[in-house]
Formats: sequence, C-alpha cells, structure tokens
Amino acid sequence: MTDALFALLRCPFCGGGFNVVEDAATHRESGALVDGVIWCECCAFPVVSGIPVLRSDEQTRTALGHIEAGRHEAALFTMLGLDEARQLAFVALLAHGPETTYREAIEVLSPDPEGTYFVYRFSDPTFVMAEAVLRALAQHPPALSGNVLDVCGGSGHLTRVLTSLPAHPTVVVADMFFWKLWLARTYTAPASLQVCCDANQPLPFRRGAFPSVVLSDAFPYIWHKRLLADEMARLAGPDGLIVMPHLHSSLGWNFSAGMTLTPASYAALFASHEPRLFADPPLLAQAVSGDGIDLSKDQSIDELATENSFTLIASRDGSLFRAYAPADPAASDGAMIINPLYRMAADGSRTTLTLDFPNAQYEEEFGECRRYLPESVTVEAILTSPLADVPPALDVAELRRRRVLIDAPRRYV
Repeated sequence: MTDALFALLRCPFCGGGFNVVEDAATHRESGALVDGVIWCECCAFPVVSGIPVLRSDEQTRTALGHIEAGRHEAALFTMLGLDEARQLAFVALLAHGPETTYREAIEVLSPDPEGTYFVYRFSDPTFVMAEAVLRALAQHPPALSGNVLDVCGGSGHLTRVLTSLPAHPTVVVADMFFWKLWLARTYTAPASLQVCCDANQPLPFRRGAFPSVVLSDAFPYIWHKRLLADEMARLAGPDGLIVMPHLHSSLGWNFSAGMTLTPASYAALFASHEPRLFADPPLLAQAVSGDGIDLSKDQSIDELATENSFTLIASRDGSLFRAYAPADPAASDGAMIINPLYRMAADGSRTTLTLDFPNAQYEEEFGECRRYLPESVTVEAILTSPLADVPPALDVAELRRRRVLIDAPRRYV
C-alpha cells in the first residue's frame, strides 16, 4: 500500500483517518506497506500483500489476527479463501515464479463459471462497449484524469483500460473479493492501487477523492443502491463524472439480472449529477464499427422502455456529451495474444483460427461477440500466442479491432 493510497483512505464506519501499527509484524518494501495493521478511532484492519482490507466480517478478523501474529502467509490464504487442498495448489503455482499466468491462477482461485467469464473478459460484448465509452470520454479533459475509482472492478480488466488512458490517471480498483484484487495486482492491472471493501457499506475514501468514478456491470447486484449512489456522488464531488456501463433494466431480460430497477429509478439515484442514459445496443454497434462513440444523443425514459440494458453517464458538464472520434488504440504494455476463444491449428505454412466457446452457457450469454469475432481466420504464417513477432501477412490493426488479437497483460494465458 503506497502513501498516496493511504492518504485517500477513511474508515467506512467512523469516517476517520488511519494510523499504521509499527511493530515487528509490520512488513514494508521500498517504503510501501505490504503486510500490517492500520487503525482509526473505532476499528483496526489488516493490510495483506499490499491490499488494505476495509471490511468487517469473520474472514477479515481472522486475517487481522494472523497479521498481528506475523503470520503473513496465513493471512493471505485466509483472504484468498483457500482450503487446504487449494493452498497446496496455490503454493505450487507461486513456486513457478514469473512463469505463472492469470489463467493458471484463476483455475486455483475461481474454478467456476465466474472464473471462465474473467478469462474471456477482454472480448465479451459488455467489455468492448465499456472500453469504447471510456476511451471516448478520455478525449474530454479533465474526464478520467487525476484520481479515478473503479468500483466493483473485479480482477481489473476495465481497470487496465483506465490505467492506459493518455492522461495516466491514478486508478484505484475496489472490490469486495480479495482474490479478484490479488489477480488485478499480480497480473491484470499492476499499475493500479487496490482496496478490498464492501460496496453495500460506505466506501472507505475521503470526500471528493475521485473526480471520476466508474462502475461497470455490477450495480444491479448491490442491495444498498441508494447508499452506493450517494457514496459515488460524495467521492466524485459536485463537478465530478460518474460512468456506469451496462445497467440491467427491470423492463427487459438479462442473464443473471440481479436486483434490477427501471431506467427512471436508476436515473433518480444520480439526479444530483444530471445523468443521461444511452441504450447499450447502439453503443456496442458504434464500438464494433470503429467509427467513434456518439454521446450527443441520449435516450428518454420512454425510449428505454424496451431495452434490456443501458449505460448511465452523469455529469453537470454538458460539453462532455458530444460525438467522439475513434480513439487510437493504446500502445501495448503487455503481450499481443490470440484471443483465447480461438482454437489454433497449423497446417504447413498457415494457421487457422477457429472460434470455440468454452461451454454452451458462455456461448448463450456472450454469443453476441459473433458480431465482431469471425468464425474462422486463416493466416499465411505460423502463429504463436503470445506473438513472438508479427508476420507480414497479419493485419494487426483489423484483427485487434475485431478482437481476434488482444493486447493482454503479460502472463495472461
């Protein structure tokens, strides 16, 4: 945990600032707090592997006891939720050092449909749309500059987009699940800062700390929606920006819909920041076409009555709502990989890539990716993933646009 992050933190219960317990159990590296205890007037919380855990539950209290006793590895195992068998698998994974991958870690930490969803996240339709919207908004300074908060950011896929924006914002990703943040810190978004907290409780940051707040996909699963909306507005400040891609509507149908509201009710929660609503299908179509994102034409409540989902953007800055040119693709700071949804087969001097969904459930939920992912691609070259080099026959720009090639973090798959 860096000093910059520490300065942003406030207790979610009393609102007070923190102090660090300086004792033999405290572990620092290059001045940053890696394992230790922070405390305010009402509570004490553990910092585990550089991630402050600002929750009040039995798992956190157990980890706190381990940290206080100097059992840092036990605290990590506790926060990762590992039973004895998975502890052994996790230790074996770490023993491979820099050769380990995100995908291998997911198989230990989340061997379930959510883990599958995360592995293929970089090309699913909701991510493609959200990324395009964020890269568009980043063309409007000061949007998405300075401090940016990614609430319920999971294992950091959109967080990685935010850290790559031209303004080089300081990005904090917050999520309730420690294992997701560990993946973000280790693989997906190492340039971000991570905080483990519960979005159903007050967010553990000082007022006005984040002029831009992003929450993608997760808001319908929050029970205390009014509290979270008020917290996001508190952190953004009166002149801040709130971006919420892919809100499930109660007037439509969605996979794993959550506890949905009508468009009118979502908008009412963010009335202080003058929200505008955009149907998701046109935004996805614009993202896929590569022609830019048009935020000059929001939809009325009545126009959204038949939509399954939509995107909410709230800002008092009316000039932000305009048409944006296509954003230049971010320079790669990772590795160019073949989308893991493709099966590769080499034949002589050519490689054929064939779209191959991991299971029927994933295909049913995210099959709309066929709008941009071709069923098959044949390249007059032998390919490896990650690409060791770029064969002359490879149209990198087009394959990136269609998500056949993905600019992924190092050690992703």
